[in-house]
Amino acid sequence: MTTPAGIAPAVHQTVMTQIVLPQFTNAHGTVFGGQIAAWIDVCAAVSAQRYSRGAVVTASIDQLHFLAAVKQGMVVVLQSQVNMAWRSSMEVGVRIEAEDPRTGSRQHCCSAYLTFVALDAEGRTRSLPPFDPGADPEARRRARQAEERRAMRLRAREARQRELTGS
Repeated sequence: MTTPAGIAPAVHQTVMTQIVLPQFTNAHGTVFGGQIAAWIDVCAAVSAQRYSRGAVVTASIDQLHFLAAVKQGMVVVLQSQVNMAWRSSMEVGVRIEAEDPRTGSRQHCCSAYLTFVALDAEGRTRSLPPFDPGADPEARRRARQAEERRAMRLRAREARQRELTGS
């Protein structure tokens, strides 16, 4: 399965692992939420760059809710891929799991959706290749849900603009 531009989904899927070292933890021995957010941003950016074949910037990160604590010594596994692409922006989904290195057991600790914008050499937005989920039902589901989240983001942005302008 490829997009019309010839980009196979496997090309923009990214898996990144990090070990939770002491400098990444708080006084309770659990990883800082901001550290997880930084790793999410890096992992998602790799997927976005792979899809766009160029520079990208993070436009937004949706809400981030932690489902389980990630403790020092654990391994964090981040998996990302482009869920949908529009004219110059794309949504990247990231699933984050905490792995106990002694047992190999994994626990889903959070998920995130990020929006990236593709840039040209002068830093202006540029067009992306069309997104084609192909016949894969999972890819189609992710694309459909990405469309729904985008509509919610755009409505929220319009509401914020109305608040700021008082109209």
